[in-house]
Amino acid sequence: MKFSEHLYHKLQPIWRKNHSHPFVKEMGDGTLDPDKFRFYMVQDYLYLIDYSKLFALGAVKATNLEDMGTFSSLLDSTINEEMSLHRQYASRFGISAEELEAAEPSPITLAYTHYMLYSAQNGTLAELVAALLPCMWSYWEIGKELNEIPGASEHDLYGDWIKMYSSEEFGELATWCIRLMDKAANGKSEEELLKLENIFLNTTRFEYMFWDVAYNKEMWPTDE
Repeated sequence: MKFSEHLYHKLQPIWRKNHSHPFVKEMGDGTLDPDKFRFYMVQDYLYLIDYSKLFALGAVKATNLEDMGTFSSLLDSTINEEMSLHRQYASRFGISAEELEAAEPSPITLAYTHYMLYSAQNGTLAELVAALLPCMWSYWEIGKELNEIPGASEHDLYGDWIKMYSSEEFGELATWCIRLMDKAANGKSEEELLKLENIFLNTTRFEYMFWDVAYNKEMWPTDE
């Protein structure tokens, strides 16, 4: 069994909780409160800034030119294309570019991105991939599942999100990352594999918490 398959099957109970979160379910049936999605868009913008740094670190830690090139392309497309599209999408919810740039991360956004960057900066290429994979992989799965709901991909507010993450192009990126996980894990000791599993588990947990903090629009409790 490939390491990615092992992760997927072992962590399925936790993995599926992301798919069944009310934020995701309500996005699929079109009942999600736009203010919750607005909160999500702002926090996701901040998340993408740090997530793109993982691609830069991936280019540094990659052991061949092909993987270096893919990580470099991901960095370029995230910063110069995806974030531009994100700003355009955010404008539908009345979020200006100035608001995005001035936004503060929620406690969960801060914890999630710092955990990924810590794992990537201080670990191996395999640890970096284990940290970034749950986001890409779960978004692809969620996008495909929501796309199967009649009319979901045509929703005025959430349809474009569903189309983006269910797309063949995004699927190719997720598949590349899954294969890289298997390649990077090859030959690792049981102790090293367990560490990769724990990183993957933690970022899967953070994915759930990211949906949750957006659904409840939670910032620092001391600021309330």
